[in-house]
Amino acid sequence: MFKPQFTITTKINKSLVEIERVRGFLDAVKLKDEWIADMQGKALILESHHSTHIEGTALSLEQAKSILEGGKLKGINRDDEKELLNYKKAMDFISRYLGKDDPITEGIVRELHKITVKGVRGEKADPGNYRKIQNYVVNSRTHEIIYTPPSPLDVSHLMREFVKWINSTEDTSPILVAGISQFQFVHIHPFIDGNGRTARLLSTLILYKTGYDFKRLFTISEYYDKNKPAYYKSIQSVRENNMDMTVWLEYFIDGLKSQMAEIYEKGKKIIIADKTVKLLEDLRLNMRQEKIIRYLVNNEQIDNAQCQKICNSIKRTATRDLTGLVEKGILKRIGEKKGAYYILSSEVIGKIRDIKGHC
Repeated sequence: MFKPQFTITTKINKSLVEIERVRGFLDAVKLKDEWIADMQGKALILESHHSTHIEGTALSLEQAKSILEGGKLKGINRDDEKELLNYKKAMDFISRYLGKDDPITEGIVRELHKITVKGVRGEKADPGNYRKIQNYVVNSRTHEIIYTPPSPLDVSHLMREFVKWINSTEDTSPILVAGISQFQFVHIHPFIDGNGRTARLLSTLILYKTGYDFKRLFTISEYYDKNKPAYYKSIQSVRENNMDMTVWLEYFIDGLKSQMAEIYEKGKKIIIADKTVKLLEDLRLNMRQEKIIRYLVNNEQIDNAQCQKICNSIKRTATRDLTGLVEKGILKRIGEKKGAYYILSSEVIGKIRDIKGHC
């Protein structure tokens, strides 16, 4: 039987409390559907980019954003593009399991892997099938073998016991289960390739299924990708400490906590922007002007070009909207002609300060 070893330290406890606090905030707060959808879309782009980037894809975040929004780019590696698109499909796949009580099965895990690596690099990863050969985890810089996974003869048994454990953890925090599962999956390394991506997807799936989806606004892979040596070091710490997962879980939960802090701040900013627009509703603002105000609640200034981009409008329309806001006393124009930009008026800034004082 798989039986993970770990200690719930003070650090883990404090992080779990912080995560639960943000979870409660997200459950209680009323954010407009359009804003939730916008934030979910951005989080999906970030997660897909960073998770594939960890594994070596060379796409920039801007290129990834363009591809995931349907753009066709020249001069890029098509396998990188396919891996990115596959990861998004895999995220869409696990979204079907939001809040569902169905057990996680080996079939679901195999399907996740199949979606993730299908059609990439000659399908050498053997999509959806456990490996039949010995593989190794190699340092990409030195080419040194840093970990030898279990024999392929043991994979089926280890995966069966692992999945059985996942489905018998009712008394354990889903966050701990997600962290343990991410490590154990990469430890077994059941597939020829694509294990890291599948492990992170499985971890996310566990959170989604157990009510810890956080409105799908988090992107845990961004935390790993920003400091890959720390990510790999924390995984390796388990093997260096007689398979005790405490250090890894501290790292995993700290990463999730940092994501929750970002989500909490974003949520507060949206609430402040909503309340600011509501205070000004008697001035009969159009939808584009509301977007401009929301933007300026969180940014110091805006110019005509930025306005066009935010509102998806042409220069003439942007000029009319900005001028209208100046005439209503909401914005103040700074500078002339091409160098002109706009800031919120002191009166509106005062209203925002009052709102923040009550948030």
